[in-house]
Amino acid sequence: MSAITMGRICVKTAGKDAAKYCVITEVIDDDFVEITGPKALTSIKRKRCNVLHLEPIADFVTIKAKATDEDIIKAINVAKLTEKMEAGLKL
Repeated sequence: MSAITMGRICVKTAGKDAAKYCVITEVIDDDFVEITGPKALTSIKRKRCNVLHLEPIADFVTIKAKATDEDIIKAINVAKLTEKMEAGLKL
C-alpha cells in the first residue's frame, strides 16, 4: 500500500509552499496528485503537485472524492489537526 493516498497529510518539500502541510485530495497518476492546504488554513490553494515534492506523514483525514475545501477543513477539525496544520514546520 502506497503512502500517497487520498486524505494523507503531507509536507511540501519544494517550491514556495515548502515546509507547509497539505492534504492529498486526488491521486492523478503515479507521478502527480492534487493537493490543497486548504487555502484558508495553510495558504496552499488547490493544485496539481509532483509526488517527489511531498513528504507523507503518519496523519490522515477521511474525505470523499471531490471534497470541497470546507469538507476538508471539517475533516481536519474532526481529526484534531487544525493547530498542527496552521503552524506548519518550524525551520
